[in-house]
Amino acid sequence: MSESKTFHLPDLGEGLPDATIVEWFVKEGDTVRLDEPLVSMETAKAVVEVPSPVSGKVLKLAGAAGEVVATGAMLAQFQPDPHLPQRADGQDTGHAHGAPKAPAAKAAPAAASAAAATVESFDHERDDAGTVVGAMQSSDTVQIEAAVAVGGVKAMPAVRATARKLGVDLSRVRPSGADGVVTMADVKQAAADRTRLLPAGAASAAGAHAAPAAQAQPAHADPQRARTALSASGKPMRTTPPGASANGQPEPLKGVRRNMARVMAAAHAAVVPTTLNDDADIQAWASGNDTTARLVRGIVVACRAVPAMNAWFDGQALTRTLHPHVDVGIAVDTDDGLFVPALRNADLLDARGVRESLDRLRAQVQDRSIPASELSGYTISLSNFGMFAGRYATPVVVPPCVSIVAAGRARFQMTPVMGGFESHKVIPLSVTFDHRACTGGEAARFLRALIDDLALAH
Repeated sequence: MSESKTFHLPDLGEGLPDATIVEWFVKEGDTVRLDEPLVSMETAKAVVEVPSPVSGKVLKLAGAAGEVVATGAMLAQFQPDPHLPQRADGQDTGHAHGAPKAPAAKAAPAAASAAAATVESFDHERDDAGTVVGAMQSSDTVQIEAAVAVGGVKAMPAVRATARKLGVDLSRVRPSGADGVVTMADVKQAAADRTRLLPAGAASAAGAHAAPAAQAQPAHADPQRARTALSASGKPMRTTPPGASANGQPEPLKGVRRNMARVMAAAHAAVVPTTLNDDADIQAWASGNDTTARLVRGIVVACRAVPAMNAWFDGQALTRTLHPHVDVGIAVDTDDGLFVPALRNADLLDARGVRESLDRLRAQVQDRSIPASELSGYTISLSNFGMFAGRYATPVVVPPCVSIVAAGRARFQMTPVMGGFESHKVIPLSVTFDHRACTGGEAARFLRALIDDLALAH
């Protein structure tokens, strides 16, 4: 065994080029054991804990919280301890590597995407020594990610990241989860009402691991006024031509927003988009109709009428894949950026099933517990931005999907009827489609079928 080992940041999901450091659980000079939490990293889909690949002394760490580390770059260096457990060279962790990757057109990337599977590689070892970050494998069994006690506080990685953003000291939060785990709700309640916080030091030595982060943003600091790590470095940043006045300084995009920017740029460069707009008259709706559930049902009906809109398209090979099922990607807006979880088998769900599935997906997005597999593979997308504001839009089609439906804010308008005019409630609709894969007639017939279904009372 060599004097030192270098651990490179593995691919945390579907070819993502980098990830952001959220929190180190060790510092240089510490001794860490095999598979103990090393660092939590934020990817496009989740905050995951990266376990230590060796037992030994930590010689060097890649950077501070908030810094972006490129995939394949040095994450940490260790001096292995021969007296502590080590993973044997070539040891099978139960995770297969080296299998051919599926073609790009076989899996729809979400606007915020990351997978759980990773590859750990050392300078002098083979590339395929494998782990599953946040879900360590032993033999053929994958253990579900669990809350880990760091500094005396048990919490999931996403909870620690949220606490850092809100300026909440986890050691002062009263845990409500099983076995004394601090939950996401605990952190948000503490941020909203700081009188709920326990006295300092109430959790013994808890919070010691957060010291490096506290230097960048103290717990008492107003998160809305906190300077970014780049600004806090004190280095002058020129944001405008000389002589021009400017406020603020550049803030690097991280995690979900960083990947969203890449995906949107790639989609803009690859797709030939065309948008159709129209209104759906919903005056006949009986009370109690769930707008989003009705939109999902209408999309399913329209996909059955025009299968060309429920498809994937490979622009390189010029091939089209029509899907017999309908998996709807539901755009979910968060402070961290855009998530698009997949509502699976929407064509088999009734209104209640759609609502229950949507509530589950939204809750998992909010607490960052949604599995990576739920953020890809949808066949068509829906953006219900009208719950906030806006009438029509030009939503972005993300390959390999060929279409996306957007619903604007419902309004009342004067509608001609036999013998005069009536005030009817309507929902403005926008459908963007990739004109390489769909014709204008197909898109128009799809929109017509959607409007007709939404016009029904039930």
